Amino acid sequence: MSTKDKAKETVDEIIQDSTKDAKVEEKETQPVEEKDELTLAKEAAAVEKDKFLRLFAEFENYKKRTSKERVELFKTAGQEVLQALLPVLDDFDRASKEIEKSEDEALKQGVTLIHNKLKDILKLKGLEQVEVNTADTFDADIHEAITQIPAPSDDLKGKIIDVVEKGYKLGDKIIRYPKVVTGN
Repeated sequence: MSTKDKAKETVDEIIQDSTKDAKVEEKETQPVEEKDELTLAKEAAAVEKDKFLRLFAEFENYKKRTSKERVELFKTAGQEVLQALLPVLDDFDRASKEIEKSEDEALKQGVTLIHNKLKDILKLKGLEQVEVNTADTFDADIHEAITQIPAPSDDLKGKIIDVVEKGYKLGDKIIRYPKVVTGN
């Protein structure tokens, strides 16, 4: 039996007790006064029942709200750690580009393995790269414009010309906006 059902039973018992008391008093006093006392007892019980139901509803809302907050906290618990690792990931990307120019195949494979492992671990923790391509329409809600340059062609006005720094999101929340250059 749920607490809600128990509470309703308790309120019903209070109402029954108050009506029993009113009936006993009804025999002892005049009918007009007894009727008034019975009405008052029923009204008092109704007021108490209303208070109880409101308190119970308030408590249920509190439980739902705290449960939702707890779930959101667990989803973004590692956000600070992941944000601290983003510069390391950027450095790995730059190092990978430079190492590709190298002639040493073992070095290329080793760095690529470590780079991929880091990306896979971060992906398992919920980190995703925000996809931004050249010629995409600039959206201030998703992108951070660091500068504007004259557009090489008319069709690139208001569009992204270059991506300076990649953006990342954790779940649905963007934790670092991609830094882009736009055409004007």
